[in-house]
Amino acid sequence: MKRWASQKAAREARIEVGSRHARGKVVALTELRDFMEAVLQPADRVCLEGDNQKQADILAGALADVDPRKIHDLHMVQSGVVLPEHLDIFEKGIARRLDYSYSGPQAARIARLLFGGHIKLGAVHTYLELFARYFVDLTPNVALIAAVSADADGNLYTGPNTEDTPTIVEATSFKGGLVIAQVKEIVDKVPRVDIPGDQVHFVVETGRPFYVEPLFTRDPAAITETQILTAMLAIKGIYAPYGVRRLNHGIGFNTAAIELLLPTYGGKLGLKGKVCTHWALNPHPTLIPAIEAGWVEQIHCFGSEVGMEDYVAARSDIFFTGPDGSLRSNRAFCQTAGLYACDMFIGSTLQIDLEGHSSTVTATRIAGFGGAPNMGSDPHGRRHPSEPWLMAGAEADPDTPTPLRRGRKLVVQIGETFGEKNEPLFVERLEALLLSDKLDLELAPIMVYGDDVTHIVTEEGIANLLLCRGRDEREQAVRGVAGYTDVGRGRDRKMVERLRERGVIRRPEDLGIDPRDADRRMLAAHSIKDLMLASGGLYRPPSRFRNW
Repeated sequence: MKRWASQKAAREARIEVGSRHARGKVVALTELRDFMEAVLQPADRVCLEGDNQKQADILAGALADVDPRKIHDLHMVQSGVVLPEHLDIFEKGIARRLDYSYSGPQAARIARLLFGGHIKLGAVHTYLELFARYFVDLTPNVALIAAVSADADGNLYTGPNTEDTPTIVEATSFKGGLVIAQVKEIVDKVPRVDIPGDQVHFVVETGRPFYVEPLFTRDPAAITETQILTAMLAIKGIYAPYGVRRLNHGIGFNTAAIELLLPTYGGKLGLKGKVCTHWALNPHPTLIPAIEAGWVEQIHCFGSEVGMEDYVAARSDIFFTGPDGSLRSNRAFCQTAGLYACDMFIGSTLQIDLEGHSSTVTATRIAGFGGAPNMGSDPHGRRHPSEPWLMAGAEADPDTPTPLRRGRKLVVQIGETFGEKNEPLFVERLEALLLSDKLDLELAPIMVYGDDVTHIVTEEGIANLLLCRGRDEREQAVRGVAGYTDVGRGRDRKMVERLRERGVIRRPEDLGIDPRDADRRMLAAHSIKDLMLASGGLYRPPSRFRNW
């Protein structure tokens, strides 16, 4: 006879053996290794909370410390592979298979382990894609998560860095899985209940906060004049004509420059109230001057940012905050907002090919994508109109009757033609394809597909790919803004000039921009200290960003 509650029975068995190492729901640090070896089983599917910011670092260390003769061949399904311990478990044989989204600091090491056969790769996902699979075919047997505090019943307070936690817990707890949370402290009453205690089975009191990476902090002092020029081009050549009000900015100095030019250059263009009012965005410190100047009406966040807690709490009209005053972030909800509710994504990449495909994966670094493919894609399920969406759709498809014409989300790639270590941004063939050959992958790790990209911005100008008619025009539009890279030098100059005459390519002078005006004095803040002062002292930068 078939059993219909075997998953719940298996969880009850895990709880029973785990309880031998706990007092109620609370597991002491001294018991953590034995506890982990008791509740885990070989080949379990495990979600270790590794977001692109918040890390369940104590639980990661405990997992890396288990005996691989007892716990082995785990299948890790997690957003971020960020900490060394996240890869130690593969070197030790504790884990074998990996499905993830982002690897940032571990990009080079994860490449070595993949090439060395230590990791069997499932896929490099977007965030929403991985979250979706938690509810379909990658449901965790065990979830190891992080929160700020818990009470005796296991109610969790996640604070401003809620991030992935609700999604992970929902998928695990309601499908017979075990949820284990690390918290700084056990309290009598949590400030607000972010995760109900009946969804949490064990709690580990660590005595210190979980690790959080200040991933979105950019020091204005490091912004270059070339980045200021690309920002000016984006504001005047894209933000202004399309009237982009709902948007997402990717991580990088180019977008940080845009944020710092809004109150100055954007103000001179008369754009206040017309662009950049509603955001799906982490609380970027470089957005403080624009918020204080009244440009921003609302921001929903994927996660928080170190040092921005007090500022966010004091600006509840702008941010989503709880009754305790702290930010309520949620990566799954914000990714959905960025995908469907925003009219534009603008971000950077490491490589762009002749068709506009882009990737942050190179032959030696596998950084993953995070949410960029969700932000940077045209959602065919969208049905609500907006001016930028309709305008972009008309440019891409002028012949279809208006009532039947799809709009288009603006997907903009911005960067300098030569990046870090003088590596060219533009390439004939993405190194991601070399990686797929080496690992025999069925699908190359492309971050944003070329048919989703609408504009490319470099210091040489803007290529509006929506206006291209045919593959040849698209290739020459890409080459036309690729500067002195090999790709740029291979352009058909006559065709590029014809594209410029049609407005497919627009140089700075075509937009009335003098590159000599791209001066750091245009920035609304010139240092981290300036950002702190603009916040009225509410922004408290991490110590590594303080130079005063």
